[in-house]
Amino acid sequence: MQKVQSADSQANAARAQADDGTQANTPVRPSNLETEGGAEEFKPLSAEEAQALMARLDSVSPWRVLAVQVVGGSVVAAVAWLLTGSRPVLWSVLYGALAVVLPNAVLARGMTRGTRGSDARTRAMGSALGFFIWEGAKVALTVAMLFAAPRLVEGLSWPALLVGLVLTMKMMWVAWVARPKREI
Repeated sequence: MQKVQSADSQANAARAQADDGTQANTPVRPSNLETEGGAEEFKPLSAEEAQALMARLDSVSPWRVLAVQVVGGSVVAAVAWLLTGSRPVLWSVLYGALAVVLPNAVLARGMTRGTRGSDARTRAMGSALGFFIWEGAKVALTVAMLFAAPRLVEGLSWPALLVGLVLTMKMMWVAWVARPKREI
């Protein structure tokens, strides 16, 4: 109720200003904002500054993430087999891991290919479009693999497949935490 009253009082004040002949559409600036004369202008980075910034940022190669996912999925499958002694559980977990690794490999391959274009804007647009296309291919491949699972894995255990899928997917965090640290 308080906000409604303050909005009404602001509207009344604006009408009163308009009646006085002053400008009612003048934007009201909070006192903590800098004025136009004191505001800093946007300054694009030079090529050297951009390279120095990129060198300081931490990143993980998509191929390193895939390697960690393969190892993680294999470990999860081995643990599942040791705990259950069941081959269908082993193959279900491995197929769940494969349903993560194979589509991610397709995405990584598509995104790490060089983008073509003469200027930065063309390369940026190509990268953005490429990401959407390759991410769509990754999702489609994952869904197709999950639909094909009952026909490909004899005695499929859906809970085991989902455990393999989810734990392999979460290996991305292990790859990020275990990334080589850069000195700044």
